Amino acid sequence: MNNQLINFIVKKYLKFDKKNPFISISAILAFVGVAVGVMVLIITMAIMNGTAKEFENKLFTMNYPLSIYSKFENGINNELLERLEKKFPNLKFSPYISSQSIIQHDDKMSGGLIFGVDFKREAQINSIYKEAIKNLTLSKYDIITGLGISDKLYLYESSKVTMYFTALNPSGFSMMPKMKRFNYKNSFRSGLNAYDNSYMYTSVEALRTILRKNDDYYDGIHIYSNDAFNDINLIQNELRDYPAVGVIGWWQQNGNFFAAMALEKKALFVVLMLIILVASLNIISSLLMTVMSRRKEIALLLSMGATSKEVKKIFLKLGIVIGFSGILVGVFLGFSGIFILDNFNIISLPADVYGTSKLPLELDMIDFISILIGSALIVILSSYYPASKATKIDVIDVLRNE
Repeated sequence: MNNQLINFIVKKYLKFDKKNPFISISAILAFVGVAVGVMVLIITMAIMNGTAKEFENKLFTMNYPLSIYSKFENGINNELLERLEKKFPNLKFSPYISSQSIIQHDDKMSGGLIFGVDFKREAQINSIYKEAIKNLTLSKYDIITGLGISDKLYLYESSKVTMYFTALNPSGFSMMPKMKRFNYKNSFRSGLNAYDNSYMYTSVEALRTILRKNDDYYDGIHIYSNDAFNDINLIQNELRDYPAVGVIGWWQQNGNFFAAMALEKKALFVVLMLIILVASLNIISSLLMTVMSRRKEIALLLSMGATSKEVKKIFLKLGIVIGFSGILVGVFLGFSGIFILDNFNIISLPADVYGTSKLPLELDMIDFISILIGSALIVILSSYYPASKATKIDVIDVLRNE
């Protein structure tokens, strides 16, 4: 196969054709279309990945990697906690008691979920809580609230708040809610309104006293793990002797949310890949017009000894050069767009909705490779048909009539 001849003709056909400008314009449009399609795909996938990662980080912190829960009353106690800590020294455990409650300050009230925790243990597994209690000395009836709660109730340092609990006390012929005064110490900000407007933390001893629970009673245990997907199986095996206790991962608690984001990402990938597919139609039309306008030259090449494979390779290579050039330029533009969006505050987001004011961007290597492979396949397939068509020219008929 004469590669020098092939390269020479490809270079010639890539030059702007003044006699048939529409052919060259079609090739330019194909190049631009592929480049834009690849650029949009790269930026979109980076935004989708970044957004999912941002939400994952927020949910990972506030939902905890793993959580042990009790199916029945008194299912979790100190004995189980000590056994797990001894069995899994690489994990960090924070037992808790939780209850729905209403918090009141002056004439303002707000509802939420309060957790009774061990201050030191919780700070080891919850970075947001750790930041909130930094440089604070906490006692039994001190409380940490979400920023949304403190803003709504106008809480300030050393504010006294009244907590109303859902558990009720018999009082004569009526039922009265349990009430207790707490000292407000500080607020945390997770970046997600769902938590900032509803979560509160106090000591586990306080809730035990108010809810009249045993000294070794817990509603559950939050666990920090660097490999939650593997550790959940190990913990499940360890809990076989405790039928009243189960374990759940953060991804299971938010399964529907992440499944919806994954589906949206796949749908966007397919839809945006259609941009490249539409652009590839210009490659087909451009190559077909080139074949039709160069029928005499193709016939001369075949009559002078060029093989059908060489002619086919000329047009296949021509389409690949146009398409792959568009892919390379698209990759460059895509990464340039990611760099600009990541370093300049061009697009700002409402932090209370998305958890960050900066557009999150993170391009996954698998997505990048998928974009390259998908784009390359579309370009190659688009170039193959016109290249195959070029070899089916009737040499004698063309030379006789043209």
